[in-house]
Parts: sequence; C-alpha cells; structure tokens
Amino acid sequence: MELVILVPCSLFLIALIKFLYDYLWVPLSLQHMLNSQGIKGPPYRFIHGNNKEIIKMRKEAMNKPKALTHDMFPKLQPHMHSWIKEYGKNFVYWNGVRAQLVISEAELVKEVMKNSLNVFPKAKPSVYASNLLGNGLVMIEGEKWVKHRKLTNHVFHGESLKNMTPAVIASVETMLEKWKGKEGKEIEVYQEFRLLTSE
Repeated sequence: MELVILVPCSLFLIALIKFLYDYLWVPLSLQHMLNSQGIKGPPYRFIHGNNKEIIKMRKEAMNKPKALTHDMFPKLQPHMHSWIKEYGKNFVYWNGVRAQLVISEAELVKEVMKNSLNVFPKAKPSVYASNLLGNGLVMIEGEKWVKHRKLTNHVFHGESLKNMTPAVIASVETMLEKWKGKEGKEIEVYQEFRLLTSE
C-alpha cells in the first residue's frame, strides 16, 4: 500500500523539481551570470518572462496619437526603445524562460555576424519568411553559405554596384510602366518583385 502512494509522490516530486529547475533556477542563474558580465536588462518574471510588460508597452504605444514622423521605432518596438534607453545598447530580456540578447553596438554585431565558429546558428525561418526570402544567403548555412558569400562579395562591391545603377533604374522604370497599364486592377506584388530581383 505504501508503494502505491510512494511512487506517484516521488514522480510528482521529480517533475516539480525539474519544472522549478527549468523555469526558475536556469533563468535566474543565467540572469545573474549576464549581470556579472555587465549585461543588464529587465528582471526575469516566473514563467512568462517579460512578455506581459512587452504587451502592455505595445498597447500603450498604439493608444498614443500618431505623430507625423519617420521615427517609427518607438511605436513598433516600444519595449526595445525603452530598454535601450534604460539598460544601454546591449541588454537581455526574457521571452518566457528564453533569454533574448539584444546587441546594438556595430562592432559586436560584426563579430556575431562573422559567426566563424557557428556559435550563433540561424533560427529556422517561418514558412512566410522562407517564401519571401527564398533559399538565398540569408537562409543558408555551412559550406553553401561560404560559396554564396564569396559570389555576392564580388557582385555587391562598390564599383560593381555603381556600374549596375543604370540597369536597376531601367528595370524599375519598366516595371512601373507595366503597372500603369494595370491601373485599377489588382497586382501580385510578390511575383512582380521576384521578377524584378531576378532581373
């Protein structure tokens, strides 16, 4: 009889310890480690992280009257704007129990983007992102990325781009002329831009 009670209780205790370890101990120890390295940020909140704060800031930003300005960052990403002011260009915030490190310093961004040791793998894109960006340099990794990167370095060199300017202008003008003929009709912009970029 004692075994019938002991087994479920011990399983429950193990599950509770694992839950507290994953959702409390790991985030708090990670936050402490980052803080000791000088990377501050909003404090971790149990289970939901900073998601409630982000939602609240977005609602407040959307309820404010819209000013005629090109500075859309405070409106679209009010939490980032606020935390950059409060914690500096590099900070950490919490998406649930997952730490999100924000880096805004140009030199650190270059260092991360080099990614020579594959320390920062690319996130798996959503279906919409992969449809929009295709199987290009942004999405691929490994040897294929190295090959594509070498090819694009030559194409996107300053002199090459200067030489391509007349061709780009001609392609855009051709596309706009075609659109004028379709005035009042629906245009599949995704397909049009795909054709434009392939030119």
